[in-house]
Amino acid sequence: MDVVPPKPGMIDTWLNKHTLLHTGATRHRFILAIRDGSVDISAFKRWLSQDYIFVRAFVPFAASLVVKGWKNSDDSDGDVEVILTGLAALNDEIDWFKKQASKWGVDLSVVAPQQPALDYCRFLENLTSPEVEYTVAMTAYWAIEAVYQESFAHCLEEGSKTPPELQEVCQRWGNDGFGSYCSALRSIADRLLLKASDDEVRKAEVTFLRVLEYEVEFWNMSCGIPGY
Repeated sequence: MDVVPPKPGMIDTWLNKHTLLHTGATRHRFILAIRDGSVDISAFKRWLSQDYIFVRAFVPFAASLVVKGWKNSDDSDGDVEVILTGLAALNDEIDWFKKQASKWGVDLSVVAPQQPALDYCRFLENLTSPEVEYTVAMTAYWAIEAVYQESFAHCLEEGSKTPPELQEVCQRWGNDGFGSYCSALRSIADRLLLKASDDEVRKAEVTFLRVLEYEVEFWNMSCGIPGY
């Protein structure tokens, strides 16, 4: 499936406005270390175990979006179908994490969530509230998925030295199919933002920035940076 470039919209404006933070989230030193082949395997295992915790918390958030989409979009928009595609993939993703953990000798049953993971999961839980606008929640959903897609796609680009044993990891989020899915999410978010009130747009922008900040903190934790 070809990746269709999204039309310019509010998200394009935000990406230009917040370039530094966005780059920090999608070109973090953890990602760059995977790309150049210098990643510390202990850091990778830390990321693997903590992201497993995160993805389990991501399931109820995605499920809450189905409800919000059903209540706040028309059948002709196709929002619910797009969200369901992602939700259906999460069962496979959880199974994938378990298989990867077994492969790398990570015992998920004894992994304790570190603070950045706890904070990010709490953020997701707050977004499931019926009081959180559909526009705001969809913006977060797109941003979370897009950061991973852009990050891991970078590790697959020409000239990368990603270790063979990590190619599968990068392919999971860096493939063109997932890129197309992220483009579909972005189109939905931009459409909603176009119709949203000024207050909703402000909330959505703040939420977008919080996602980027949480992603940076998550990568920092994975690297074992002091304080994380």
